[in-house]
Amino acid sequence: MERSPTSRQRLRRGLLVAIAVLYAVSIPWYREGGAAPEHWLGLPDWAAVAVVCYVGVAILNAAAWLLTDVDDDAPDDSGGGG
Repeated sequence: MERSPTSRQRLRRGLLVAIAVLYAVSIPWYREGGAAPEHWLGLPDWAAVAVVCYVGVAILNAAAWLLTDVDDDAPDDSGGGG
């Protein structure tokens, strides 16, 4: 029997989709060739957009990892074997 995803899993998937979207937005595909860049935050506009996107990716990635269930129980190695 297949379980439906919990709201936590759906939120994590949504965060991962948002990360993919930010990576796509960070690529300056929207710029016209030979156009003079405008400056924003002291950087060319395409670089500033990329930096803002990468900061967003880092924040969303951290949130996605916080929502990930990780089993930290170490295996029992009391058998010796050495």
